[in-house]
Amino acid sequence: MAKREFAEKALSPWMSKEGPDKDVVLSSRIRVARNLRSSPFPLLSTPAQSKDVMEQLLSVAESGRLNGLGELPTYRLEELTELEKLVLVEKHLISPALAGESRNGALILARNEDVSIMINEEDHLRIQCLYPGFQIREAWEYASKIDDIFEESVDYAFDEKYGYLTSCPTNVGTGIRASVMMHLPALVLTGQINRILSAVTQVGLAVRGLYGEGSEATGNLFQVSNQITLGQSETEIIDNLYSVARQIIGHEKAARERLLSTDSRPRIEDRIRRSYGILSYAGIMDSKEAAQRLSDVRLGVHLGLLPEANPEVLNELLVSTQPGFLQQTFGEALTPEQRDMKRAQMIRSRLATGA
Repeated sequence: MAKREFAEKALSPWMSKEGPDKDVVLSSRIRVARNLRSSPFPLLSTPAQSKDVMEQLLSVAESGRLNGLGELPTYRLEELTELEKLVLVEKHLISPALAGESRNGALILARNEDVSIMINEEDHLRIQCLYPGFQIREAWEYASKIDDIFEESVDYAFDEKYGYLTSCPTNVGTGIRASVMMHLPALVLTGQINRILSAVTQVGLAVRGLYGEGSEATGNLFQVSNQITLGQSETEIIDNLYSVARQIIGHEKAARERLLSTDSRPRIEDRIRRSYGILSYAGIMDSKEAAQRLSDVRLGVHLGLLPEANPEVLNELLVSTQPGFLQQTFGEALTPEQRDMKRAQMIRSRLATGA
């Protein structure tokens, strides 16, 4: 079987575009949860009911009603291999929940992978829009357009008092999750990160790792998102996240300036160049060490201490060194030890070519 488009390259096309504050914010994401009024929610639906929901929602894309948004191929999860589903998870295009339960699950995916629409995950419909850099308002405007198209085509489960109804009570109301993926190495190195993140949680926001709820913040990557969906409008949710994220960006940039202007500069520069050297020559590299070393090098690029490293390659390696993509790339099942060797091999190769 030929590789599907989404499995050919680790770097989604949208990620190669420039975005505001991209040195700190890797991406901005909106997720919209919706359910159909006419069918039980996924956790309670029968196979026949979930199949009917899948066909209704896929028909919106296949009928051309989304054509104004570009090409949006559809995929039924049962037609994908386990490895392809893992690659989709590693690229943040589907959730682990959808990958693990593919009964009448489906995906509508834009060619440049900035739009990912999941069907029969926790809710009937999950619309996701991804933008490079700090563009959370732009991501919401795009997601809202897609939501409007579906709402014109199907009857959503909606209550006048509570808003949009969802499987998880924490999503009831607007049904939106807005998040920004932030690289905050300077706040970690200067010991300010715990104070900053504690303040963030006090204003109704959540902080998670690279892969969302329950994941560890490896590589100094933190996902900051709203927790409240009920009792606030979409605009209030987006504005609150925007304001807090803007302050975090300011603190991170100030911390980076302090790293360059104090006596710690030689140690920071040594740390960055050591990480670059290890990545360039190591024969074995586990995923946690790779994430930390790549974080150091990425910081070096944005501090102007390591101009020879390509930031686009570093972003690509965040995905291409994950277990699923490694096995997809090398075309074979790999043991953990084999993955660590192949990961090091891939990193050495990409840093050497740098293009």
